[in-house]
Amino acid sequence: MAQLRYFLLTTIIFALTGIQSIYSQTVIESWTPEAMVDQPVVGPPAISPDGSMIAYTIRETKMEGEESEFLTHIWVASADGSMNRQFTRGDQSVSNPQFSPDGRFLSFTSRRNGENQVYRMHLNGGEAEQITHAENGVGSYAWSPDGNKVAYTMRDSESEEEKERAREKRDVTVVDTNFKFSRIYVQTVGEDDAKALYADDAHTSSFDWSPDGSTIVFAHQPTPKIDDRYKMDISTVPADSGAVTTLVDWEGTDSSPRYTPDGNFIVFTSHGNELEAIGLQDLYVLDLESGDIRDLPHTYDRNASIVGFDTNGRLLIQEPRKTVSALYRVSLNGGDPTLLTEEDGIYRGFAVSNDGSHVVFNYQNSDQPAEVYMSELDQFSKQQVSALHDESEFPEMGKTELLTWTSDDGMEIEGLLTYPVGYEEGDRVPLILMVHGGPAGVYSQTWTGAGSIYAIQYFAEKGYALLRPNPRGSTGYGKEFRYANFQDWGFGDYEDLMTGVDKVIEMGVADPNRLAEMGWSYGGYMTSWIVTQTDRFKAVSMGAGLSNLVSMVGTTDIPGYLLGHMGGPYWNGNMETYERHSAVYYMDNVETPTQIIHGSNDMRVPLGQGQEFYWALQEKGVDTEMILLPRTGHGPTEPKLIAEVSTRILEWFDKYIER
Repeated sequence: MAQLRYFLLTTIIFALTGIQSIYSQTVIESWTPEAMVDQPVVGPPAISPDGSMIAYTIRETKMEGEESEFLTHIWVASADGSMNRQFTRGDQSVSNPQFSPDGRFLSFTSRRNGENQVYRMHLNGGEAEQITHAENGVGSYAWSPDGNKVAYTMRDSESEEEKERAREKRDVTVVDTNFKFSRIYVQTVGEDDAKALYADDAHTSSFDWSPDGSTIVFAHQPTPKIDDRYKMDISTVPADSGAVTTLVDWEGTDSSPRYTPDGNFIVFTSHGNELEAIGLQDLYVLDLESGDIRDLPHTYDRNASIVGFDTNGRLLIQEPRKTVSALYRVSLNGGDPTLLTEEDGIYRGFAVSNDGSHVVFNYQNSDQPAEVYMSELDQFSKQQVSALHDESEFPEMGKTELLTWTSDDGMEIEGLLTYPVGYEEGDRVPLILMVHGGPAGVYSQTWTGAGSIYAIQYFAEKGYALLRPNPRGSTGYGKEFRYANFQDWGFGDYEDLMTGVDKVIEMGVADPNRLAEMGWSYGGYMTSWIVTQTDRFKAVSMGAGLSNLVSMVGTTDIPGYLLGHMGGPYWNGNMETYERHSAVYYMDNVETPTQIIHGSNDMRVPLGQGQEFYWALQEKGVDTEMILLPRTGHGPTEPKLIAEVSTRILEWFDKYIER
């Protein structure tokens, strides 16, 4: 009753300040990379404990003059549709909205005072109150069930000696020593001092409060090194600090622990006591009374992400399913997972009300940008909450359709074909083959007008068709398909791509004499491989690509992932495997003009990978250019640099392909 009164009061206050949503209208006159990246984007929503209110973020772009950044703020809407308004403002982004357990406050993180901290505001407005005072800033955070405390993660601080050495310019680094661990702290709301829950050297990745607030379960790895995620285990610690109790210490990754609503069990995802470096997230349940662990029925892709629980305590998970992403219900007592959403687009970013009756989420498809929706879980539907693009004006789009074809060895492959804007049946047009990263990435039915490094509708407006295949190794098609390119990079997957190109040619759409290709990361690997295997493409663009697996495995920050695909290190008789799948050993075959784009600070695919291929192309006398993106890791995050990628690629393609 108290929550109902508070909701009515809040609704009245919002009514006085402006009931209707006031979004800046998005008008795109032409599909340019700049206009596409300049679109506002909704983020994952949060739902109040009683399900009456929804919070979500909107990301806007600042690209004037010297600015090149994104600015994110929170909007709040009522479930009944009576109110929808901007909640936070200012020149500092806010993120991670959460409702307090009593529903009176909305919390978020922001760098308003330097380091990232947790703030809260009354739902009826007012000034933001800073809750945490974490010296090195907050990572993730969560309210305690009673709302009196906030738990958060924070990286270790530098010692006074380290600070002194830095001031005196004696701050040398000894690799793989003196790690700065992410630990869990608990802050009492209204107090300044936070307590670290454990002193053990364990790097926390995720955590969850027990329903009674007495304990925290967390996933942790031995060091912050990204490759140590394969050694992730699950433990508990008292919420007021104390001894750490290990619950799951299997081989491989054990992650994402969540208490069941009754507090008797913990559900988690795991490799299942056997390292699966290529990728596996099966579901398991731990009985806290007996300590027994049992597995739940396998999901379609064996790649589950835990969402929460419904009214009856059944598990809710999100998972990719071919080119869509869906919500499933999984009984903890056995039985196959039940599909709750339609297979008509991308459902993601789920949050569940406290009683498990309602869920909020983002939804988008190839022709429709993401918005926030709400649904009852007993009868799933899409009740729109945000209206960010209801008044948007977009140019004509190139239509996108799902294709299926058979690869050379009989394996069925899917892909998405986007036609040029205004395409007329029977026209032969230039085709761009786009290859995704991973290799366990996937091309799905996301909004094709989105701003990204590969601006799909930009190329479509310029007269290109684009084929986005999901070759073997892609996620969304089950474990067997995801593992089908083990020790086979550049062979079966190459045939999957090329038979897809042949399919579009056979359809009468693609002109076989006007073919181009582009790909990022593993897609960039395939770019380097393709030009050593065929001269069918008139021009290609290699983004953050790896061309030499021998030098790659020892310099990337994720060597375990490559080891998993290649079957071990290159010594002890395995060198032939690495060389056989590395493009640099086939340079004599290259004739195709090749553009190389790479981030100058890339640790995932080190810059040397692009440099090796660029040097070899120059030595070979092949037309090439190399573009370095400053301040960039494995992909650009600044909007101007994101837009620059597609602009540069089109200029390169236009040199060699007549549109």
